[in-house]
Amino acid sequence: MGNVENKLKSNVEYFVDIGIALTTEKNHRALLEKILKSAMKLSSADAGTIYSVTEDQKLVFDTVLNTSLNIHLGGTSKNAIEFPNIDIYTFGEANTSALVAIAAANGEIINVEDVDECENYNFSAAKIMDEHIGYRTDSVLTIPMKNHQGELNGVIQLINATDEHNEVIAFSNDIVRMIQSLTSFAAIILTNKQLVIEMENLFSAFSKLIASAIDRKSPYTGSHCRRVPEITMMLAKACHQMSSGPLADFSMTKADFNELSVAAWLHDCGKVATPEYIMDKAKKLETIFDRIALVNARFEIVARDITYSIKLSDKEKLSSLKELSADREFINKANTGGEFFDDDKIARVYKIAKRYQLSIDGKTLSVLNDNEVLNLITKRGTLTAKERQIINDHMKVTVEMLESMPFPKHLQNVPEYACGHHEKMDGTGYPKGLKRDEMSIPARIMAIADIFEALTANDRPYKEPKTLSETLKIMGHMKLDDHIDPDLFDVFIHQKVYLTFAENFLDKSQIDNVELGNIPGYQ
Repeated sequence: MGNVENKLKSNVEYFVDIGIALTTEKNHRALLEKILKSAMKLSSADAGTIYSVTEDQKLVFDTVLNTSLNIHLGGTSKNAIEFPNIDIYTFGEANTSALVAIAAANGEIINVEDVDECENYNFSAAKIMDEHIGYRTDSVLTIPMKNHQGELNGVIQLINATDEHNEVIAFSNDIVRMIQSLTSFAAIILTNKQLVIEMENLFSAFSKLIASAIDRKSPYTGSHCRRVPEITMMLAKACHQMSSGPLADFSMTKADFNELSVAAWLHDCGKVATPEYIMDKAKKLETIFDRIALVNARFEIVARDITYSIKLSDKEKLSSLKELSADREFINKANTGGEFFDDDKIARVYKIAKRYQLSIDGKTLSVLNDNEVLNLITKRGTLTAKERQIINDHMKVTVEMLESMPFPKHLQNVPEYACGHHEKMDGTGYPKGLKRDEMSIPARIMAIADIFEALTANDRPYKEPKTLSETLKIMGHMKLDDHIDPDLFDVFIHQKVYLTFAENFLDKSQIDNVELGNIPGYQ
């Protein structure tokens, strides 16, 4: 009774050890190899193979082990398996030329005590292989691995069970039950890991789908959501590789990189709520269309009224038309938003609006209405203060969207990373006004990536793309002004992340000679 109890206790402890080993293994091929080795140890088998299943119903050799011949193929070894995949079905029926295919197709355990005496299955291929490698197959146990839904996700084949004297014996019923328990347990682990992988793939694809939708929404920023992840991951890898300096202790796992990638793809997801006419506003008077055409039409009416006026002399008409033409040209230029609009220019807009009146349907109108004046006096760019706030509010929407999502544990930092790319190290950024020590390094990386992409983007209608030297000079000033992380910016320059990205994504005309000494604050 004592021996039975000790054996049972030993088996229980071994299953516990196997369970810990299998559930903690993250590498798929190493996991399959551990399953095979565990099955061989439990059954004292001399050799074994574990197969995975493809979507087109083929068995793939994942790991091949043979103790007496010292063979280790596939799995964690560097020895490739050159055996062809095995069809589970041929012409709609189970492939009877391979024992593993029969077990897989029928979902049954096949236990052959002696190959030479077995007439139920075709072992001709196995015997040819034995002769080729100098081996003798006597007993064979083939068990399909099925998940909780009865779906096949692998097959284990064990060869030549041995006794305590290392003599080949048949696989006993007790051993078969133990291996069946192991394969059932292993199948659940494989399924769970596959579900996690599929979930991550789905979420990654969904993140890219949202980014693609935002890019398609705006023809003028159509690559922004694709380029920012590229820069982000390049800089993250460069920081990960640093072995000296302030970032020497910074490192990222594969899971960390995946988390940051998801965040980078989602960093502008709030723009789904931003009106297109504001996102794409190329001119100050642009809404759904550029209202400069209406303004020019009004100028034409004023010009007509001057030309046919009976109150003005010819000389006065010429003088008035000349001034009108100059004012019209000024308004058209002001509409581009391409230069800083100072107080003198603002005063001139008001003066023009007040000076030129026209009559339409008995109503007296200004050549510029109040809303057009408000847009034209914008000092920088094409957006009014209200429109700029609407653009900035995309970050509030991003925060609301991402912080409301039930991210799994390994993606819980996505909201923090994605929502920090407009924050500044001195706390003057948005949406939360975070300072440097309140932000993670990945979030600070994204801030640099977003700024660099925005400056070098060649698809914006309201600005010319910057060259590398212009961009890095601007970012150098941002470093000195405590807007971007100084250590990360130094890595960005020192590791030539900017150049790697430029060679792959920027126009050749933008890639000029960068003199590091001309970059403000670079050490």
